[in-house]
Amino acid sequence: MTDKCDRPESELFIGLRNEGFPLDVMANPDGANFERLSNAGLIVGRIALKNRFDKEGTAAIRKVLETGAYDVVHVFNPRALACALRASRGMSIKIVAYRGIIGNISYLNPESWITFLHPRVDCIVCVAEAIRRYLAGLHFLWLHLPPSKLKTVYKGHDLEWYRDTPADLQEFGIPEGAFTICCTGRDVPRKGFDVLVESLALLPPDVIVHLLLVGDLDRNESLRQQVQAMPHPERVHFTGFRKDAPALAAASDVFVLPSKEREGLPRAVIEAMSYGVTPVVTDVGGMPELVEHGVSGLVVPPNDAQSLSDALLKLYRDRELLERMGGNARRRIETDFHTSQTVQQMGNIYCELTGQN
Repeated sequence: MTDKCDRPESELFIGLRNEGFPLDVMANPDGANFERLSNAGLIVGRIALKNRFDKEGTAAIRKVLETGAYDVVHVFNPRALACALRASRGMSIKIVAYRGIIGNISYLNPESWITFLHPRVDCIVCVAEAIRRYLAGLHFLWLHLPPSKLKTVYKGHDLEWYRDTPADLQEFGIPEGAFTICCTGRDVPRKGFDVLVESLALLPPDVIVHLLLVGDLDRNESLRQQVQAMPHPERVHFTGFRKDAPALAAASDVFVLPSKEREGLPRAVIEAMSYGVTPVVTDVGGMPELVEHGVSGLVVPPNDAQSLSDALLKLYRDRELLERMGGNARRRIETDFHTSQTVQQMGNIYCELTGQN
């Protein structure tokens, strides 16, 4: 059960079916990959849950489960988890949950008890080891999650998905051949965009770089004012929301995600690495698992503008290092984060839960 699933999730479902798992999907018909799943014969229900207490949605899930065809329900968001737990009440069905980010789960939070801390959840699949460690560390009095319930499975990708032609950045006023840093994300404080802008202001005067800020950051007036206070505000370019964000990253020299907290395994970083773009990330969540410091990119402390500035300067001064890390980043996605590995690992979890080979 999913909502508007992304490409990696869709390919996981299709891959599992191709490996012989009798798998069906309930998904939001407005999702970009719904038609692909439908064409693969996977859709057994159209569902767009309104909230965690959606009675109509819960009834629809119950109707599908009452066919008796299922041993496992794997849910990919908290709404679906809460509704699936109620829908499967009284049934002998294993419940598998997906967790893609650190935080917002607590034994003192009632909503956590109807989702991830519910005793009927048999397995929580974590998209990064950092998330598994976070969940394993949750305690209240004698209460804790059994380690055996927590599994780490990286969300797999495939380089074949990333064949877009790099965008022409001159559209944004960036000169051809200019050293360009790309940063993509939603306008939330924890993403650390203010730290990134501050880091650029700390670069030496002879360093000429352009920053491409992709997403709804154009609405952030505080960030715009910070940019205007820089020595060269004309080198920072707000693109607004773009459907071609991967192509923009592919046209850049460096991709930066300066998050301050609560990251999982960011898709934007993986997309950039798949195009051979060197990543610079903070030591937050699963990002150090994705980027090998000094090999496939650079990892810096969070909320540290000087360290981030030093990392960018290092790549600017050493283009051979930049190119080598970019190549290593692409190979890392190809060898260590491939969708086939995700399919195999998830299949093993299903078999373990059901006692089947």
